[in-house]
Amino acid sequence: MRVLAAMSGGVDSAVAAARAVAAGHDVVGVHLALSQAPGTLRTGSRGCCSREDAGDARRAADVLGIPFYVWDFADRFKAEVIDDFIESYANGQTPNPCLRCNEKIKFAALADRAIALGFDAVATGHYARLQGGVLRRAVDAEKDQSYVLGVLSAQQLSRAMFPVGDTPKEQIRAEAAARGLAVANKPDSHDICFIPSGDTRAFLGARIGVRAGAVVDAETGTVLAEHEGVHGFTIGQRKGLGLPGPARDGKPRYVTDIDPETATVRVGTADRLQVWAIQADRAIWTSGAAPGGPVECVVQVRAHGGTAEAVAEAVDDGIVIRLREPLTGVARGQAAVLYLPDPDGDVVLGSGTIADTDHRR
Repeated sequence: MRVLAAMSGGVDSAVAAARAVAAGHDVVGVHLALSQAPGTLRTGSRGCCSREDAGDARRAADVLGIPFYVWDFADRFKAEVIDDFIESYANGQTPNPCLRCNEKIKFAALADRAIALGFDAVATGHYARLQGGVLRRAVDAEKDQSYVLGVLSAQQLSRAMFPVGDTPKEQIRAEAAARGLAVANKPDSHDICFIPSGDTRAFLGARIGVRAGAVVDAETGTVLAEHEGVHGFTIGQRKGLGLPGPARDGKPRYVTDIDPETATVRVGTADRLQVWAIQADRAIWTSGAAPGGPVECVVQVRAHGGTAEAVAEAVDDGIVIRLREPLTGVARGQAAVLYLPDPDGDVVLGSGTIADTDHRR
């Protein structure tokens, strides 16, 4: 097969490309230039898409002996990922930009161009397994990225390859070193790539501006503080609430609700965070078809953690998810990814974007 290897400049994508070459595929490496103003160097493990990353990707391609190109997707990335991120926070939601990047850039814009140029598949360094068109969790549970791939359609999965998903990360680094890849010990990036400072509130504040509102006690309706914008908050947040002091009962307070229309942020005790049902829209089913009725599954609402047994049912273009046990910190804008337990590794059934939650048991 002709395979386009998306090379970020990190160890995972370099080994993914190497494995595609070793498997006998005709491989071409490509680095996506996603930043409109790339920095010269990254800071430790913060951020990505820097000139340093592009250089690391090129050197890895040279070691592998494959052609290498840099494709400029900066404008598309800004429109589809960054602007969406900003707008979502302004609307009181909590988006996952990595998930949106996979959906809109790596497996839509990139894959579309790859197919148009005659490639059969796109290989990436994501930790997930794809077996016979079935998307599964990675062998390395700590590195599993199936959650951020849960938005991919059956068509997108049909032209994807995840060569490293069957191997623990430690072994991937060892393999990189054995292959002579200089990125073998390069730190993983762990922040939002377009916010290398790690200060999400400052990034959003500079772009959204001041939209003052009140922080209100969810139980009494008492105004406890003022804030400069709902973009500074997310459901389940405990710190940085701007409260003048501890509550009378001494219990910590969390963000329990965000109303972007009135710019009201409600705070309350931990028990007010418990969610027993989720309404999600923009349903995507990895098999290409929705299940015919209610299905027992496990739902995950955050990239790391936030899982519970549930019963999910397709309703129109969305999903109604009833939990067997409560989840906390469930925010609108996050993805609800559904898994089917399987002896060979959990299977991704589909996903939806969380639109509403119900705290009633």
